[in-house]
Amino acid sequence: SPAAERLRHILGEDDTTPTPTIFTEMDTLQHDGEELEWKESARWVKFEEKVEEGGERWSKPHVSTLTLHSLFELRTCLQTGSILLDLEGYSLPQIVEEIVDRQIADGLVPPDLKEKIIFVLLRKHRHQTKKPIHRSLADIGKSSNTPSNRSPQVNLTRSTSSASGIHRSTEDLRSRQSSSLGHLHPAQSRSMNDISDTPSTDQLKNKFMKKIPRDAEASNVLIGEVDFLDKPFVSFVRLAQATTLGGLTEVPVPTRFLFILLGPQGKTKSYNEIGRAIATLMVDDLFSDVAYKARDRDDLIAGVDEFLDEVIVLPPGEWDPKIRIEPPKKVPSAEMRKSVLNLNELGQMNGSAGGAAGGEDDELPVQHELGEELKFTGRFCGGLWLDIKRKIPFYCSDIYDGFHIQSISAVLFIYLGCITNAITFGGLLGDATDNYQGVMESFLGTALAGTVFCLFGGQPLIILSSTGPILIFEKLLYEFSKNNSIDYMELRLWIGLHSCLQCFLLVVSDASYIIKYMTRFTEEGFSSLISFIFISDAIKKMVAAFKYYPINRGFKPDYVTSYKCECVAPDQASAVGLNVSAPMSDDNMTLLFNLTDLDWSQLSKKECVKYGGALVGSSCKYVPDLALMSFILFIGTYSMTVSLKKFKFSRYFPTKLRCLISDFAIILAIMFFCGLDCLLELDTPKLHVPIQIKPTRSDRGWFVLPFGKNPWWWYLASFVPALLVTILIFMDQQISAVIVNRKENKLKKGCGYHLDLFWVGVLMAVCSFMGLPWYVAATVISIAHIDSLKMESECSAPGEQPQFLGVREQRLTGILVFVLTGLSVFLAPILQYIPMPVLYGVFLYMGVASLSGIQFWERIKLYLMPPKHQPDFSFLRHVPLRRVHLFTLVQILCLAVLWILKSTFLAIIFPVMILGLMVVRKLLDLMFSQHDLAWLDDILPD
Repeated sequence: SPAAERLRHILGEDDTTPTPTIFTEMDTLQHDGEELEWKESARWVKFEEKVEEGGERWSKPHVSTLTLHSLFELRTCLQTGSILLDLEGYSLPQIVEEIVDRQIADGLVPPDLKEKIIFVLLRKHRHQTKKPIHRSLADIGKSSNTPSNRSPQVNLTRSTSSASGIHRSTEDLRSRQSSSLGHLHPAQSRSMNDISDTPSTDQLKNKFMKKIPRDAEASNVLIGEVDFLDKPFVSFVRLAQATTLGGLTEVPVPTRFLFILLGPQGKTKSYNEIGRAIATLMVDDLFSDVAYKARDRDDLIAGVDEFLDEVIVLPPGEWDPKIRIEPPKKVPSAEMRKSVLNLNELGQMNGSAGGAAGGEDDELPVQHELGEELKFTGRFCGGLWLDIKRKIPFYCSDIYDGFHIQSISAVLFIYLGCITNAITFGGLLGDATDNYQGVMESFLGTALAGTVFCLFGGQPLIILSSTGPILIFEKLLYEFSKNNSIDYMELRLWIGLHSCLQCFLLVVSDASYIIKYMTRFTEEGFSSLISFIFISDAIKKMVAAFKYYPINRGFKPDYVTSYKCECVAPDQASAVGLNVSAPMSDDNMTLLFNLTDLDWSQLSKKECVKYGGALVGSSCKYVPDLALMSFILFIGTYSMTVSLKKFKFSRYFPTKLRCLISDFAIILAIMFFCGLDCLLELDTPKLHVPIQIKPTRSDRGWFVLPFGKNPWWWYLASFVPALLVTILIFMDQQISAVIVNRKENKLKKGCGYHLDLFWVGVLMAVCSFMGLPWYVAATVISIAHIDSLKMESECSAPGEQPQFLGVREQRLTGILVFVLTGLSVFLAPILQYIPMPVLYGVFLYMGVASLSGIQFWERIKLYLMPPKHQPDFSFLRHVPLRRVHLFTLVQILCLAVLWILKSTFLAIIFPVMILGLMVVRKLLDLMFSQHDLAWLDDILPD
């Protein structure tokens, strides 16, 4: 259409300056007897808010619903009214006079009405800023808007004599900004210009400014009816420079656009609808862009026509126009609508292929691309050198960007996850290696490896930890060494050294580039497996609690009278271990005498055992239901964490408080249930932390000698098992890095796959020499670290969902987590009060939270949903449901195979099976079309 052609020409011009956000305020002319004033009736930033007269408050933000008739009338107004583009204006009186003079010059109004129109347009503006006397709890702590003492309203008349008797030139209007005209009576001069020249105290203190971006500009819409006009007075003005026009706007935002509509009496509703129409258009991203770049009247009308092309009509018989539509969670961007205009240039009509709103799904998704970090350089250490050059400029910001209150929550959360993981894996390693590696080695190794990696690694958001496959390898290696009379620690040292060299070979040869062939299919299979491991381990440990602390099923309340337990005194001499035939010392005689005087029936259980008595009775073995209490702590911690995390989207309390509670959700849940446990004083299983820094086994030191205990050929033969370790390290590390570096996380400082692998190799050698466990990227804890550092926009328009801005990328949180892990030995007196079920609840939350956002998990849930209740996923629009289920079934089978391998001695070949997922993905090209794979996964690179 001609309008689309014109818009493509306007918007296609190269302009690097972004269009400012528009804040629109609509004021309507109010008659109170002989007095006139402009009263704010609605405002827009993204969505509409109305002044609700009855409630004396703003309405909830809602999507503006317009009538087609008002849009067509607005189009007519722009065709017939005056259009002033790039008007040089510095004050409202001067701008108003310019507008009226243009109308007179165009023959739209007679000259004798000039003073009357100016008089009306310069009336005082009253904004909806007053607070009610009784404030809600949600307002406590917010900046108060104490209205300044308003001067009493001067009685003004709209009579012809009072208005026409005042002569005002342009010079008079400008001079009145600083002082009143000397030859006019003060009341008369105020009657001509009643609007303030500078922003009032109410405007400057208005907290609504927090909802408006800093670069925003205002668009003022003035709508009113008067008795001296025979036809509407319409003017659209764009100022050459945005100017703050005193008390015109609710907030001190400079005005760029003015739309004025004054008309004869009797059409109030029609005028208001036209005002709402232009106000809605001004906050529309595409039309506001047109308004800034328009060169004449036709450009503006073309913008209205484009808006009309995109309008969706709701039949009046099937929709109640009084219903306010809630703002959507996501709105289409102006860039997408511009791309629709470009499609129209190719001959595609607006509304085709499911309408303009469906344009985003007409194209295939963006092809799988992991960025330049994984490009094959073909040079020795080429990728490593590029990683170092990429990360050095951000090193200082990686430190000071961590100084934020959100970092405190992240440090405490990840710290608790790390020490729980260290204790769990340390205990399992101690059992598997006869305490050659235990909890103390796990603590020190986690602290050392994690701190070094966060200081020098390419992606400091990654958290290093021990993993299940490494634990299986350690167990098999120890059994092999024990059965063949080989020194386990020396053999492990050489395996670690060989694995370190193999990692270096992978780094210098840019081998990490093969990660680009790992599509979402492989990533989701790996991350889902790790998440399910966290969930199952947490549940297994709670089931074990029922084994060690059984529920008292044999307790019958009706027979409570028959339950008793008494302390019975044994033989006096044997109670104290005395030889009665031998001479007794004075101390032994005193103790024997004291025992003789004891009333054994009154002793407590501990005293009875201490003095050697025996407990006799049916209730002696009764203990509180610790399993039930442990389960309450476990589920309570998880449930409270989930609830507090979602509290950010609650309707209660101010935004900052909600965000603070959400950020510290895990810490608050842990503190609450630790306090509950202390209050009940039950002997629930507690966290056990070593209190001395020494090796778990007394016959080993902190340094492993490389020679002397095994035959020399084992130093070379260890290359073979080291190859399996290297594959495991490489796959674990790089897949976790790919998941962390997803484009959905909006990381801006780049990543360093080669640099990360280099430091993991270095730490392999160091930990092997010190006899510490091996460490690699922990997927679930790293994802939890990312989630705890996500940032959202603070300045969001009313009704608009906060926009995800990215992640707080820094090194400080990781460093502090691992330093605290190392210092945990000295924090044992405090940490011993934390119940283990509470930490298992944290594990459960980490496992469940890491599943969110995984398309595989969403597709699994589709099996249980009837089609009419299925979410509107984009892939369901383009791929038949049976093909979606088949693709999901293949992933489930692959996950089941990985789970079985992980649970048996074959776990040592687990890394090879991860590579097998890539082979399975390649075979899927034979089962599915490239179109289906583009929507369900990613197209494999050539």
